[in-house]
Amino acid sequence: MKFEDLCIKVFADGADIQEMKREYAKGYVKGFTTNPTLMKKAGVKNYIAFAREAVREIPDLPLSLEVFSDEFEIMYKEAKVISSLGNNVYVKIPITNSKGDASIPLIQRLSSEGIKLNITAMLTAKQAREAAEALADGTKNILSIFAGRIMDTGISAEQIMRETADICRTKPGTQCLWASCREVYNIIQAQQYGVDIITVTNDILKKLPLLGKDLEELSLETVQMFTRDSKSLGYSILG
Repeated sequence: MKFEDLCIKVFADGADIQEMKREYAKGYVKGFTTNPTLMKKAGVKNYIAFAREAVREIPDLPLSLEVFSDEFEIMYKEAKVISSLGNNVYVKIPITNSKGDASIPLIQRLSSEGIKLNITAMLTAKQAREAAEALADGTKNILSIFAGRIMDTGISAEQIMRETADICRTKPGTQCLWASCREVYNIIQAQQYGVDIITVTNDILKKLPLLGKDLEELSLETVQMFTRDSKSLGYSILG
């Protein structure tokens, strides 16, 4: 399978505005997501300035931006500001705060006001179902399941992703997203499980040209890489 054969939508996951612009210009990424950890890694100093530039540079694709507060009333105010930045903006709300308090009442409140939401940091179908039930009919939303983190525990994400995809189909306008992609093969898995969207980091985006590559050709290229590197190091085994 080659990239152009994929049905699933690939979203770029990151917070480096220059890399976001480059991926947008290529034309195959269908949306963008970010989060506080990615912003910290990218050295973002001013959230609103970053968000405004992102909306300006990416005006016509879904763009998910996350609230920062741990207090629900402040989250609400942040969500209103973030949503106002552009019609393509989805506000990312974690399924709980850091104390473990459920975000469901906040999700209901924001969704009732027609704000596009991306419910994030979910790892169970139960969380996805509760989030979906809190969404107002006729609104556009994303349910993000961190499949990579599920599999980090040694558990297959297949059942949870399939169930979440089914839940989303009962809520028109709501899409299922595979978050924390670890490798290119996760894109194939996500499509097989009926997932609508997968978020992919820049490191994995760079590997997409490998999709469908002949394995014997890749084997030869691997040996050639080893040969180039050994020559550049000047190693000698025989003295």
